[in-house]
Amino acid sequence: MPSFRFLIFCATFLLAAVILCRYPTEIYLNLSPHIAALHGVLWRWQLPTSIPYFATGPVITEERGGDLTGSFTRHIVAVGDLHGDMPNAQRVLRFAGVLNDLGDWSGDVDFLVQTGDIIDRGDDTIPLFTMMDELRAQASAVGGNVLSVLGNHEWMNAIGDWRYVYPTEIKTFGSVSDRQKIISTGRIGRSWANNYTTAARLPLHPSLGKPNTPYPSHHVFEKDGGDDEEDIVVEGLSHSALSFVHGGLSPTYKQLSPFPSAINDIAASLLRKLQHRAQPPPHPPYPYPGLPPDSTRQEHELYDANGPLWYRGWAMDSEEKVCGDVDAVLKKTGTRRMIMGHTPDFTGIVSRCNGKIIIIDTGISHAYGGVLSGLSIHYTLTPVAGRVWKEREVVSALYPDRQEVLVDEERVVVGDFKH
Repeated sequence: MPSFRFLIFCATFLLAAVILCRYPTEIYLNLSPHIAALHGVLWRWQLPTSIPYFATGPVITEERGGDLTGSFTRHIVAVGDLHGDMPNAQRVLRFAGVLNDLGDWSGDVDFLVQTGDIIDRGDDTIPLFTMMDELRAQASAVGGNVLSVLGNHEWMNAIGDWRYVYPTEIKTFGSVSDRQKIISTGRIGRSWANNYTTAARLPLHPSLGKPNTPYPSHHVFEKDGGDDEEDIVVEGLSHSALSFVHGGLSPTYKQLSPFPSAINDIAASLLRKLQHRAQPPPHPPYPYPGLPPDSTRQEHELYDANGPLWYRGWAMDSEEKVCGDVDAVLKKTGTRRMIMGHTPDFTGIVSRCNGKIIIIDTGISHAYGGVLSGLSIHYTLTPVAGRVWKEREVVSALYPDRQEVLVDEERVVVGDFKH
């Protein structure tokens, strides 16, 4: 048996290790050889070995319940406007790792997010929406997910504004009336109503809830018997989420919170009215039909230039203005960066304000002749010691011949995170 003096030393060391759980991980790194040695001594004498420590291999920590929890990873791919071009859409999804060689869900990503404007300017409307629904089912079967956002062009078609519909595309439906039916109460219209939203919030870690969990929530991640400390821990991870809309979330738009439910509830109401009214003859050549007479003020604001479907400020305004405005919007929506399409840059994906604003419309469709691109987000939450974790997010622009890292951020968070 060890001497009494040595046991006192061990007890003191254990107490110091517990105290260090409240301090930065660099202290752990400096002490890790000594902690590892102490583990070996305690193991030989069959004494408790609850001190977390660093090794040269993957880090594993011991939870309070005794379950071992390793690193959590989430891989997200986002794709912008596709505008009726099935071949280019498939090329992007292949080099982004979403599709396998057979054109099916590869299983190599956890989430695919598409930010709208699948329709118009090309003939492949039916195959594109069919592919998205097939990928949605395939992904769900293996634990993946497809998040789909409606763009202003989907909404234009629902309204009856067909200015960018090609005559050759109408023929793929059969006739004007066939097309009206399919995109209102038919297969495509039903998918819009059931599988698409106008805004999306994607948490980077499952402890923050499922996709599109409203932020803020009255019961956000509270634990039974929780205390103020737990609330602080949750707040440390609460903005580990991304927002996706087609156009942009204007700083002056009134329905930013709760996000995204405030926007999506209004959008769902308006879409029902549009899909179930007597379909007006399309414009052109007939007059512009506009929104239904019983549309609310909030529904009109959803569709105006300041709403999430049409807003271009994040792409068009000066760097000084957008970087001065962005943090307030991120705070309201419980996110750390906003991702959108709508405003094309034919040279590549645009990152502004250190990656807080990312615009992913690069003119993928042959109608524009831009560059093929996708956005990749790799998120990792790695246990360090005790309740200390390292969070890392790498955001990259993907092109057929290269990748460009836009963001590579790390930070330390404290909490009890279950994957």
